[in-house]
Amino acid sequence: MSPSDTWNRTGDKSTLQVFDIETGEVTTLKEFDQVIEAPNWSADGKFLTYNAGGRIYKLNLLRNADGTLSAGEITEVPSYYVDNCNNDHVLSPDGTGLYVSHHTKEDGLSRIYKIFFDGRMPQLVTPLAPSYLHGITPDGKTLAYCAERNGEYDIYTIPAIGGNETRLTTAKGLNDGPEYDANGEYIWFNSVRSGRMQAFRMKADGSEQTQITDDLHWNTWFPHISPNREHIVMVAYHESDVRPGEHVPNKNVELRLATRDPASATGFGRAKTILKLFGGQGTINVNSWAPDSKQFAFVSYKK
Repeated sequence: MSPSDTWNRTGDKSTLQVFDIETGEVTTLKEFDQVIEAPNWSADGKFLTYNAGGRIYKLNLLRNADGTLSAGEITEVPSYYVDNCNNDHVLSPDGTGLYVSHHTKEDGLSRIYKIFFDGRMPQLVTPLAPSYLHGITPDGKTLAYCAERNGEYDIYTIPAIGGNETRLTTAKGLNDGPEYDANGEYIWFNSVRSGRMQAFRMKADGSEQTQITDDLHWNTWFPHISPNREHIVMVAYHESDVRPGEHVPNKNVELRLATRDPASATGFGRAKTILKLFGGQGTINVNSWAPDSKQFAFVSYKK
């Protein structure tokens, strides 16, 4: 497709699904006649959140008698003037709401806000823009995000209540998708510093930046670490479809899984393809692992 066709999502339909890494089974929760993106799975396992049309929605999960999941009630999370949210959002560990990336009206650039399930007014976290949220520490005190400052896209952290931001990466080119593991020791992210987009890991203070994947023909995005820290799921574009710094919609992509391997120099085995689908942007931009680390949610599309 031409670039204009690739980004034309008019009429696209979305399918919200769950993948079981033990059985390889895919469960369809719900189909939508619009673009929805980036599911987050709640820590108690009872609901998913996602963005659609600039708003954030909460979908309750129902567990059937056979143990499978199905979709329950959908409600909009009140966000008032924060009405142009993109697919970079995370749930607050205290269960009060979400931190979201919202394109503000004054300049159209993405800034991070907190919105609340109980209807409180949103709170601005990052006055500087653009800022694209991806991670939060287990104690909810620090956010990790991708931000463009002076022409370079790097990874930053900031107190969740706002304050001064700290730059963690300086490698040239795009550094994106930072998220903390379940004990806050490491930040996982993706970077083009090796020539293709690949998965990396660093200590929470920015030290020990280490390349984890080395996919010869794939640009690998958004490494999501499971709650038990045993698995990483990523979305990969073939090198012939995109430039290394692109994560576009309407592409044939693969979901790839790497599992902990103490014998490996990186601590994880080589990533393997577990699913092929039509998607890309919006499929799995943020961490969507279930709390039991056995399933994750994702979105596929029909053009």
